[in-house]
Amino acid sequence: MEDRFERLAEQLLKANNHLSYGQARTWVESLWEDFESTRAKAGRTYKGQDMTEQIVLKWIEQYGPYLHQYKPSGHKFSFLSKDNHLKH
Repeated sequence: MEDRFERLAEQLLKANNHLSYGQARTWVESLWEDFESTRAKAGRTYKGQDMTEQIVLKWIEQYGPYLHQYKPSGHKFSFLSKDNHLKH
């Protein structure tokens, strides 16, 4: 699991050079957890870590370059927009 998070965080850093490694890693872990918990709440069968990794990678490709601009409206991901993790 650690290898998957590391690999995905590196992909996110390639897509978005405004994020620190800690910020990228937090995004990856949060996206992973959110996908798996949402799928479980919907009653879907678990398709394994390979599928989750593919989904998170797709999100990184689509949204990764813009994640540093994210302004959460709710509490769930509010910690991700704090400036203390951004590169300057």
